[in-house]
Amino acid sequence: MNVQEQIKKYIASQPEPKRSDLQELHRLTLQVSPECKLWFSDGKDSKNHTVSNPTIGYGFHTMKYANGKSREFFQIGVSGNKTGISVYILGLKDKKYLAKTYGKKLGKASVTGYCIRFKALKDINIDTLEAAIRDGLAAQNEKGKVMK
Repeated sequence: MNVQEQIKKYIASQPEPKRSDLQELHRLTLQVSPECKLWFSDGKDSKNHTVSNPTIGYGFHTMKYANGKSREFFQIGVSGNKTGISVYILGLKDKKYLAKTYGKKLGKASVTGYCIRFKALKDINIDTLEAAIRDGLAAQNEKGKVMK
């Protein structure tokens, strides 16, 4: 199964209204960056143990670690969870940037260093979320970022 099929299957497996919200987020992110690389993580490790929620990824980011190793990863992630939806925006230099820039404008959302969580799209300002996604994709493949 290719990535697009995995994404379609994942979204279809979600209960309503989360399914429609994830579909709309997928459409919105592809509208922002139609040519971005798509990823899908089923949330399982090499031993088939669940270690995270399944996540749809967009864009490309290389995480560089202090030990000199690096890992390719998505820039934007969208994931359904027990309480709603999480949007991950990776690769930002400042862990307080999302909360300072978008937190008060988003509506009913919790904003941490790299994550925006909300129950449903109807609870947040979609234009503000789109701006945060655009901002995250603009940070794509930032040079010299070292993860510790």
